[in-house]
Amino acid sequence: MPITRIGSRQSQLALVQTHWVQSELQKHYADQEFPLVTMTTQGDKILDVALAKIGDKGLFTKELEQALLRQEVDLAVHSLKDLPTQMPDGLALGAITEREEPRDALVLHPRWQGTPLAELPPGTVIGTSSLRRLAQLRYHFPHLAFKDIRGNLNTRLRKLDAGEYDGLILAVAGLRRLGWGERVSEVLEPEISLYAVGQGALGVQCRGDDGRVLALLAGLNHPETALRCLAERALLRALEGGCQVPIGVHSQVNGQELTLTGAVLSVDGQQRVAGCQTGVVTEEAQAVALGEALAQDLRAQGATAILQAIFAEVGRG
Repeated sequence: MPITRIGSRQSQLALVQTHWVQSELQKHYADQEFPLVTMTTQGDKILDVALAKIGDKGLFTKELEQALLRQEVDLAVHSLKDLPTQMPDGLALGAITEREEPRDALVLHPRWQGTPLAELPPGTVIGTSSLRRLAQLRYHFPHLAFKDIRGNLNTRLRKLDAGEYDGLILAVAGLRRLGWGERVSEVLEPEISLYAVGQGALGVQCRGDDGRVLALLAGLNHPETALRCLAERALLRALEGGCQVPIGVHSQVNGQELTLTGAVLSVDGQQRVAGCQTGVVTEEAQAVALGEALAQDLRAQGATAILQAIFAEVGRG
């Protein structure tokens, strides 16, 4: 019986996502085995330092990629937003799964329940570990107070409920996948918080020359999600940004047209450049070209200077 080993992080959310991929593969290939191999990444180990200060090159993916290259696993399941746009030689993105709701969510302490983000009083403490979320919230709501938060979703919600924070900004997708959708107080519209590149989708990585595994993964790929995310990733790659840089996106498909919106912000939220590109996108090359065109537009508006200042401040990882 053919055996295909699946690599995963050990966090609860990562395992929920990986078990879903495992069950989908098992459903379609009942005559094969798909055992899990779990491991801890650098991002899982360092919990007392802000993500941006650690560096973001493969923070939650490097160990899984190394296991693939050493042939200890045959595929690896990632939250696509964590997967760097530049992959190690020899590895390929075998599938991008159908996207869950990609937007960000406000999760409030019970004392603020029912209060919209826009109506929270000055000094309300909002927790986030993302420079992208932080910069956008500072831009729209400079009167709020912001505090870094690390740890898995269980840990973050426990800190919120203990009163260390008044609210948190988290991904809707992660909350729903863990069965905590009822904790969402407000889903943030793109006008307030553009989401992370690839947010809500899973990226399944494998060795580029492994035709057997690539064939297995073909059925998991969701064409519309893949085109949207490939455009988003091309934008990020062309801007030379990483997971921890304040670059937000929003994409949507209407027939054969893909509309991609993007913004680059300074960490303090004082500077923001944004743009939008629409084009016919039916294949990967067109998606990549659209993302690159938007990156050029943002650079023409001043994104380069904003990004250079951020790299100087927090480093490039």
